[in-house]
Amino acid sequence: MRSLLAGSAAATVMLTSGVAAHAATAAYPAYKAPKPFGTTFQADPGHDFTKRIHPRHNGVLRGWITDVQGGLAEYEPIKWKKDTHTEGYFVGPSEGTVMAYASPIAKDVVFLSALGCKPLMSGDLTVDRKTGLGAKRCSRDVLVKRHGQGPRPSFITVHQGKIVKVQEIYTP
Repeated sequence: MRSLLAGSAAATVMLTSGVAAHAATAAYPAYKAPKPFGTTFQADPGHDFTKRIHPRHNGVLRGWITDVQGGLAEYEPIKWKKDTHTEGYFVGPSEGTVMAYASPIAKDVVFLSALGCKPLMSGDLTVDRKTGLGAKRCSRDVLVKRHGQGPRPSFITVHQGKIVKVQEIYTP
């Protein structure tokens, strides 16, 4: 009887956490994601880069966060560049090309890591093997700390001017 109650309580906790995770992502529409290894920069029709740096329009950007200051993230689009010695690598816009955005990171941001929630050197791979995208949900603090240390290729979802989801793209 005791083990039955313990099992029931554990199932309730798992269901509750699953519902909470779903509720966080259900607060905005399911935007269509680009190809993880697309070879062109994604357009943002109507975005005026000549005005001060500001959020991208609603949707999913293949990009990386270049700076985090007090909950405000600067980010830019990236594309996959094929190489003759390796499979390739991600690149941002060339120097002098203005394609940067800035958005606050939502308090309830969903961060799906490809490398676990511990420091990067721990070697934990948490990748969906079919998509190559991060699958381990980590805290907002881990997102801010990790992406403040240097660019990590990711899908960055923006909704109503805020970053609501960041899903890392695994690159070996």
